[in-house]
Amino acid sequence: MHAGATAAERLLGAAPPPTRPGARRPSPAASAAPPNRLSFPGVEAAVGRGRTRRMRRLSIACSNGGGGGGGGGKGLTYKDAGVDIDAGAELVKRIAKMAPGIGGFGGLYPWGDDYLVAGTDGVGTKLKLAFETGIHDTIGIDLVAMSVNDVVTSGARPLFFLDYFATSRLDVDLAEKVIKGIVDGCQQSDCVLLGGSAQNAKLLRYNQHRKPPLSTKTYETAMQLVLTSRQTAEMPDFYAEGEYDLSGFAVGAVKKDAVIDGKNIVAGDALIGLPSSGVHSNGFSLVRRVLAKSGLSLHDQLPGNNGRPLTVGEALMAPTVIYVKQVLDIISKGGVKGIAHITGGGFTDNIPRVFPSGLGAKIFTNSWEVPLVFKWIQEAGGIDDSEMRRTFNMGIGMVLVVSPEAATRILAEHQGSNSTYKIGEIIAGEGVVYA
Repeated sequence: MHAGATAAERLLGAAPPPTRPGARRPSPAASAAPPNRLSFPGVEAAVGRGRTRRMRRLSIACSNGGGGGGGGGKGLTYKDAGVDIDAGAELVKRIAKMAPGIGGFGGLYPWGDDYLVAGTDGVGTKLKLAFETGIHDTIGIDLVAMSVNDVVTSGARPLFFLDYFATSRLDVDLAEKVIKGIVDGCQQSDCVLLGGSAQNAKLLRYNQHRKPPLSTKTYETAMQLVLTSRQTAEMPDFYAEGEYDLSGFAVGAVKKDAVIDGKNIVAGDALIGLPSSGVHSNGFSLVRRVLAKSGLSLHDQLPGNNGRPLTVGEALMAPTVIYVKQVLDIISKGGVKGIAHITGGGFTDNIPRVFPSGLGAKIFTNSWEVPLVFKWIQEAGGIDDSEMRRTFNMGIGMVLVVSPEAATRILAEHQGSNSTYKIGEIIAGEGVVYA
């Protein structure tokens, strides 16, 4: 590709990085990369205990047409890190046989004129990085985001959130930091953190006056649930000292005639991507393997950040974006047919979940700027493009399937803000292809 290729082209489209003026040319031996692999320059990186060393030259395996990785397959994979996405998909298929309807981002329960939409999740092994960095005041935002972002994919407005905090010995100061993040996340998504307080009841009454209003039956049920208390569990000897686990549960509501279910998606519809803040809350088992392989510590500066101060830990711990307000605003103006939350499984597995049978997606890989943290992960881990696309969000945390007319309007309304991108289109045939 040309010298002006974007970061997205270099990562997803496998373009070589631009040559810096005066940069030393690689030797012929170093240039002789195996087929379907690109060789990237070494990275000067600060390493723990004040030492500095040059990381070895890294080779990046490039997938062939979106298929399996090329070049010998020596790079790290999510499965190597202990997470088997295929096994997870197989379990979902088996559960679906026992409980039809499983497989969406949120569970829908009919309730009068509405659907109640429920979602539950945790933050996975991102907690390990919270323990190591001491950053506990944003992990609660991640917890809320993982559930409310799932709920909003059906067009539902989150109503309330419950959390579960478990630890061997309750450290009140640490728990307060975690709960502060949960409160922040609930405020960002305009939902109530249930705990039985009068303030929560007042917030729910406030939500009742928003548009569209809840049905009376839904509102009364939600008010009764305000009396439910959040759960904190002390479990001696179960967790390591200073560690804890989190789970979150969100419930929203949407009118039955307004639910977004993907049934009306057709070839030619557009894919609008909303940018992520970074890794969000998926793929951290692989991230931790990459970190160990890189020789860097969480307190070292992120390589390639042009001298701007940002540690590896800070980049990885950036809280998950909560898309609720932005997505509901876009929905309110019409033309939204389907929504995919890009979590575990990346683009490859998540986007097709909202399509009718016989349709797929073409992704324009040079249509947005891929965050630097993903470039570092791929280089340091020698990870195939196909593995990156199936593990991480690559800088796009939510994808909306919209009509061509709606796409034109959305992009015009957000022009210059870097808050929306046209990242692809719906095509005939199944799966995801990258162009």
